[in-house]
This record gives sequence, structure tokens and C-alpha cells, in this order.
Amino acid sequence: MSAVPGPSNTICDVPGIRVGNAQDFRVRSGVTVVLPERPAVGGVDVRGGAPGTCEIELLDPANSVTEVHALVLSGGSAFGLDAAGAVRNRLAAREVGLRVAGAVVPIVPAAILFDLANGGDKEWGETPPYRALALRALAAVDAPLELGSVGAGAGARAGSVAGGLGSASAVCPVTGCTVAALIAVNSMGEPGFPDGRTLFAWHLEQAGEMGGQPLPSGPIDLELRTKQSPSLGANTTIGVVATDAPLTKAEARRMAIMAQDGLAVSLRPIHTPFDGDTIFALSTGRRDLTVTPEVLMRLGALAADCTARAVARGVLAARPLGTVPSWRERARGGNG
Repeated sequence: MSAVPGPSNTICDVPGIRVGNAQDFRVRSGVTVVLPERPAVGGVDVRGGAPGTCEIELLDPANSVTEVHALVLSGGSAFGLDAAGAVRNRLAAREVGLRVAGAVVPIVPAAILFDLANGGDKEWGETPPYRALALRALAAVDAPLELGSVGAGAGARAGSVAGGLGSASAVCPVTGCTVAALIAVNSMGEPGFPDGRTLFAWHLEQAGEMGGQPLPSGPIDLELRTKQSPSLGANTTIGVVATDAPLTKAEARRMAIMAQDGLAVSLRPIHTPFDGDTIFALSTGRRDLTVTPEVLMRLGALAADCTARAVARGVLAARPLGTVPSWRERARGGNG
């Protein structure tokens, strides 16, 4: 018996996880909010050489805070970090957060990607749109989850094609736990083979989720194909893996570490000096289960597979980004 996708094949298959997106296509940017129904255990792994994050150190297993009340993925480079503050303030107004000396402090880690040079209108002066986008995304957590050019993936680019927001899930046949990934793909590296038809993650396709990927054709070219004139911090793939298994902070971090290998399967190159690749992990703890090292191994392996599949699904669902073609458009030879 093998792992199969959950009912929606998205991170929303994990009990207790909701996701909201908001985007501004004039700006070509957006925000994604991941909202656990109850405080979740969190972890994180940062592999890229140019990350943009907040509230990362508190997820270290050596530190005392154990609750995460929301996660934010945003475009906008450093400007996008405003999104986490907006979510934090709104949750505090709802009395959602860590209670400290009579105060309510929501824990909202965040990561951002760079989409400032994609041709959108970034002339926002002293009022970047990310606070407003974050509140719209938070208000949309009960809407069906869309993929592609939405949320944090609205202005993303994956190598020479448009990037996007992707998600995938799997149910572990041994434990019954659900594992899922939500990835905003904005990599310097390419998502597919030089033939322009086959994604690197083709071999992990489940139930036709990638449209029936063809076998790669021709010899494998080891020469790197990347965005023209890469620059430090101008890329970054960010995301979240989640499970209903009851993980500790250390176990959540291990799942995030293993999930990063899904990026290595689906994007080439990855974790470069020009990327800020960051993967969060969340545990809602809904299942009654003893997490042994073997169980954690299975969950981490599924997290890596879901991450690779989510990358592929995000790229496949993306629309053209200005003059940058979508993967589907290029695979059809640019004929629409």
C-alpha cells in the first residue's frame, strides 16, 4: 500500500490548517497566510544564501516558545515583512496569541521572496501594499485554495518561466497521518529539463496532478541554466510543510530539513548564494500517535516528496508574468 494524495491534494488536507491568499496583479505581488485553527508546533530550516525572515530564532528547539499562531509567506522582499505585523495585530485583537504577563502576543514567523523587478507597479511611496494584502489573505482562509499566480506566488518567477504557489498532500499508509506542502516558487534555478516539456519532479506525479508528464527526452545537460544576470537576494523559494502527527519542535525542524530535499529534486540549481530558500514546518498534533524515529523518517520523506510535487504544481498552474512565459505556454511552443 502506497501513500496517496488527500481529498484536495493541498495543505488544507492537514486537519487544523487553513490558508488564505491575496494578490494585486497591478503590483504583481501578493501574500499567503497559513492559519492553524489552534496553536501549532513549529520548526524551520533555512538553506538559501540570501534569506528574508522574521521570528526565526524562536523556532529553534533550544528556545522556549512552543506555539505558532500563523505563518506568512509574502512577496515584496523586505517590504513584505510588513505582512506579518498586520496579521499579528489582527490576531491580537481577536485575543489569539501567547499570553505573557497579561498581554496577548501572537507568534507569526514569516519569510519573503523578491519580486520587485517583475514589471509591476512598485511606486507605492511610504505605503507598501503588504499590510492590506495580509489582512485580505487572513480574511480569505475559508475560501477554496487556489494555486499558481496567487498569494505569495503572484509575481514569482522560476528560472526562465513564471513561478507560482503550489501545494500537494499525501496520507502515510503506515501511520494514517497526513503530510502536505505549500510552496511559493521564485527560484533562480529552472524547474524542468532542457527539453522544455518535462518537469524535474515528473517521476513523483500522483493521479495526473501534473497533467501526465512525459518522459524527459534527449541527453541530460549538466550545464546550469539560470535567470539572466542573477543578483544576490533576487530570488527565493519559500514554503510550509505540515502534518497532523504530534511533533516536538526538534522533530518539526527535522521534517523541515528533510523537506528541503524536495526543492533539490524539483529545482536546479537550488540553495545558491542568490536564493533565500526557507521551509517552515507545522504540527497540528491532531492524531494520537507515538512519533518514533522511524515514523519521523516516513513523515520527512513524504514532506520532501510533497514539496517537490508542490513546486511542479505551482509552476504548472502559473500564468505568464509580463514577458516571462508560463511553463505550459513554453511547452506548447509559445502558441498560447
